[in-house]
Amino acid sequence: MRTVPKPWGRELIFAENERYAGKILHIEAGHSLSLQYHERKDETIFVLEGELILTIEEDGALRERILRAGEAQRIRPGMRHRMRAEHPCRILEVSSPELDDVVRLEDAYGRAGTTAP
Repeated sequence: MRTVPKPWGRELIFAENERYAGKILHIEAGHSLSLQYHERKDETIFVLEGELILTIEEDGALRERILRAGEAQRIRPGMRHRMRAEHPCRILEVSSPELDDVVRLEDAYGRAGTTAP
């Protein structure tokens, strides 16, 4: 296992091999991940604790959804998305193994256009 510090919190990567990856995202209150998409990575997120505001592309438009503990959402390659937490939350993410496959479109921490942690 390894922990990756992020400006919005941290990731605990508990599984990583040639077929899949598993992470727990700890998102701090008032923080959000980049507006991003993945070229190859296919992921499903599951809210373990708290409430997540998910902005996700549906039918070509960005829409907001609230995911509460026990709810899940699949995010397919090419779908623009962003996660935001008004209160601390923990998210389980299971995905294909391309962890560095991120195209950041907007980022509150100056990382737009990069794959930097």
